[in-house]
Parts: sequence; structure tokens; C-alpha cells
Amino acid sequence: MTDPIETPTPISTPVAPPKAESTAPVPLTPEELAAQKQMRTRLIIMAIVLVVILGLIVVAVLALVQAEPGTTTKVRDIFIIFMALMMILLSGALVVLIAQLAILINLLQNEIKPILHSTNETVNTLKGTTAFLSNNLVQPVIKMNEYLAGLKKLLDLLKIGR
Repeated sequence: MTDPIETPTPISTPVAPPKAESTAPVPLTPEELAAQKQMRTRLIIMAIVLVVILGLIVVAVLALVQAEPGTTTKVRDIFIIFMALMMILLSGALVVLIAQLAILINLLQNEIKPILHSTNETVNTLKGTTAFLSNNLVQPVIKMNEYLAGLKKLLDLLKIGR
């Protein structure tokens, strides 16, 4: 006669040893190599453009130093107007930035905060449910399996079940 209730056997999974960090370089795919080459080319072009612009500024300043006072005055006035326009543009950008920041703060307070609160309540409920199931279902079943396994072993030792 066999007992229909058997003690569960633990399932063991093999654990792989941690891999040592390799210091060897990882070979790149042709697409990655092409992307790196394109990035280097862009950086070189940007550096050349920057050097050319700086050179033009130096040449323009030297030309203004040697120019007559009327020309220098006109260039100065044009730069003052240009700086005023830039200040207006930056002020507008600052207003837009402040408005976007206000919208973000509103989003955080009125939408994300309640979601976090609801998630926290759900996690607390899940903790309570897990504790309840552990205390009222899992532990009694484990104890019953222990007692039945002990009884089966006792009967096997006494050779009553055979």
C-alpha cells in the first residue's frame, strides 16, 4: 500500500559561478565602426569651423582697430542693437522655460503623487495578504505534510504498511 501524500523534494537549480570581468576589448561591428568614424569626422569638421570663425573674429577686430572712427561707431551701434535683440530672445526663452517648469510641478503634484500613493497602498495590501496566506494556509499545510511524513516513516520502520 502506498501513501498518496509524499513529502515534497526540494528543487535545486545549479548556480553558475560568477564570471570574471574581462579586460579584453569587445570587437565592434562594421556599423559601430562606421558610426565612430562618422563621429570623428564630425568632430574634426566642427573643430575646423570653430578655428575659422575665431580667425575671422580676430581679423575683424584688427580691421576695426585700423579703421576710421566713423566705421567703428557704426559697427558698435550694430552690435548694441544685436545684443538688445538677443536679450529679448533670451527673455522670451526664459518665460517659456518658467511656464514649462510650472507645468511639470503641476504634473508631479496632481498626477504622479496620487499614483505613488495608490501604489504604496497596493503594496501594503499585498504584504498583508501574503502574511495572511502564509499564516493561515501555507504553514498549516507544511505542518500537516511534516506530520504525515513522520507518520509514514514511523509506519515504514514498524513495517506496518507493507
